[in-house]
Amino acid sequence: MPPRPEADGRVHRFSGAVRWVHRTTAALMLLCVATAACLYVPQLAELVGRRHLLVTVHEWSGLLIPVPLLAGLLARSLRADLGRLNRFGPHDGQWLRAVRRRDHRPGSRPAGKFNAGQKLYAAWIAGAVLVMAGTGLLMWFTGLAPLMWRTAATFVHDWLALAIGIVLGGHIAKALADPEARRGMRTGSVERQWARREHPLWREPGERSLEDQ
Repeated sequence: MPPRPEADGRVHRFSGAVRWVHRTTAALMLLCVATAACLYVPQLAELVGRRHLLVTVHEWSGLLIPVPLLAGLLARSLRADLGRLNRFGPHDGQWLRAVRRRDHRPGSRPAGKFNAGQKLYAAWIAGAVLVMAGTGLLMWFTGLAPLMWRTAATFVHDWLALAIGIVLGGHIAKALADPEARRGMRTGSVERQWARREHPLWREPGERSLEDQ
């Protein structure tokens, strides 16, 4: 879907459904990470206490993470955005090469509605959530698998949780460094100049998007 012009010179970027899914998923993810930290870091565990409650909140917040996305699939705008996130083109390779070379020249990092970094992050976090859910279920329901499987699941779950925490920290840091990107997710619209600079292949209404050609 091309950007829709706003009366004040801004362009529409995210629908209400997309923003709701993002916010709800982010809240569940942060709750899951926070409770995991309280369970595994001794200092935090002593400070918070109530381990049984933390375990329960952690388990259910983890299981609920996919629910907002599944519910949001009813919205056409979310399905369209997922399609863009799941589609890589030659311009994405150029974007990644420019990042590797630390090339910040104008035009060196072409991107459609989502750049290659956002696409890779979305793919990685989706896969990580599925692995965490699977290993978490093996740890939760001890009768599902033999001890060796549960031990392996615990190992994968713990180390992948650490990786998720690091990647989420990077995602949050990137968002904090770009106020207009945050405003787009908060209000649904962005400045036209920002859209043209950061996502030049994401075209105005009436123009065919180059990322779809």
